[in-house]
Amino acid sequence: MLRKTTALAAALATVALPAVAGNIEPAPVEPVIAPPAPAAPVSPNWTGFYAGGQLGFADVDTNLAGVDGDDMIGGLTAGYDYDLGDFVVGIGADYDFADVSLSPTLDVDSMWRLKMRSGVKIGNGLLYLTGGYAQVDTNSIGSEDGKFYGAGYEHMIADKFTVGAEVLQNEFDNVGSTATDIDATTYQVRATFRF
Repeated sequence: MLRKTTALAAALATVALPAVAGNIEPAPVEPVIAPPAPAAPVSPNWTGFYAGGQLGFADVDTNLAGVDGDDMIGGLTAGYDYDLGDFVVGIGADYDFADVSLSPTLDVDSMWRLKMRSGVKIGNGLLYLTGGYAQVDTNSIGSEDGKFYGAGYEHMIADKFTVGAEVLQNEFDNVGSTATDIDATTYQVRATFRF
């Protein structure tokens, strides 16, 4: 009887031992998940219409001795840009109100421009060159067609809002059928809403 009891106890111990000792198979290895790679910065899409305002300073010279001046200017701007990936091209127009006194009888009253621009995207910004047609209006010798060229930088600070700065050289020859040439360098900051 003792042999049967010992044999039974040994059999039960053999069966129960894995339950007491735990699973004899190795624990499963959890897979190692690599952290996601940082996302590349996405520059904003510049395609679309924009409109806004600009404010700045004009330094105006003429080909007449002592006939020059400088003063504040400001106005409106609007246009359309097309995003080509790393580059942006666009067309636009702007109008500047002015009251730049050049002599007791000659003031620059306004300037407006039809412009083309082309630039390279830098993060959330756009560095560009611009140029095109310009017109100046004076109080006494009339208005004249001309040209302008320059450069600027615009930065998208929100999804639909940009701020920037622009420097332009405006050139007008024989204003109002006179022998007076007017050159104006303008320095302006601008803010636009994009839609």
